[in-house]
Amino acid sequence: MPHTLQPPFPDATGLDANRSGELELLVLVAERGSLSAAARHLGVSPSAVSKTMSRLEARLGVQLLQRSTRRVQLTAEGAQLYERGKRVLADLDEIEASVAVRSAPRGVVRIGASSSTGARLLVPLVPRLLAAHPGLSLDLSFTDHVVDLAQEGLDVAIRWGELPSSDMVARLLGRTRQVIVGAPDYLLHQGRPRHPDDLQRHLRLGWNYQRTIPYWPFDVKGQRVEVGIGEVVRVNDGDVMRQLVLQGVGLARLSLFHAWDDLVAGRLEVVLEDFNTGVLEPIHAVYLGKPDRLPPRTRAVLDFLQAQVDLRYAEHWPGPQGA
Repeated sequence: MPHTLQPPFPDATGLDANRSGELELLVLVAERGSLSAAARHLGVSPSAVSKTMSRLEARLGVQLLQRSTRRVQLTAEGAQLYERGKRVLADLDEIEASVAVRSAPRGVVRIGASSSTGARLLVPLVPRLLAAHPGLSLDLSFTDHVVDLAQEGLDVAIRWGELPSSDMVARLLGRTRQVIVGAPDYLLHQGRPRHPDDLQRHLRLGWNYQRTIPYWPFDVKGQRVEVGIGEVVRVNDGDVMRQLVLQGVGLARLSLFHAWDDLVAGRLEVVLEDFNTGVLEPIHAVYLGKPDRLPPRTRAVLDFLQAQVDLRYAEHWPGPQGA
């Protein structure tokens, strides 16, 4: 059903009665076939559903449900209220949707991202976002730990990589290629690797995220080859990783999105590109809830990000292959 019932249910007496909520609960019980099934759907106890239905019957002065140990059935009065109640709820949803669509986005939108993604992707877009939607306020939280959107109170989060199965809904913002990079001075003194086997003579910087893979993948003559990263230096911050590479500490596997400016300026160089698997890492904006129930403020931010974020440049490195 399109409407969302918000337990606990109000006291169903006089003007305090949540009549639309009671109607929706009756419809839900009828369609689910039992009080316990309706309770499971709402995440409340069966007793809470039963009490609400009993209050509705008491207020109307008629029996709406015939209860048994396994199922409930509608009485004639209950069936009449069910049919007319569905039409009322549909009309209410249509009214609310028309008002919501016309409403200018207003309020606070809380957005989370990693530190480097926040600085490089979100911050440059903030002036245009606020100019396009002056009624919005932004609460930006940047951390390199994967956080729970519900616990942190986030409306939107930017996530990298393939997403695990969850209650989150995702909008694709773009994809980026992963490349092996090193500083020119490092490559001059340590030598430029020409084959993945050469990496055994190089310090390979890695990540210590919980979901990170402990190797770098390559394509060698059509066969997938994995080279372990090692344990010398591992970090959980994209900008720290970038600084370590720029300082000549070792080689790193970075996204073109993060390394682009340094590559264009010559501060970093791509190596082993002839062996790149070509797999592109997706970047999503994720949120909780149903797409057709989003508040206008959240929808405005998601629509803006999808329209304004352009990562096509980061899908391919046009520089010398394997040089």
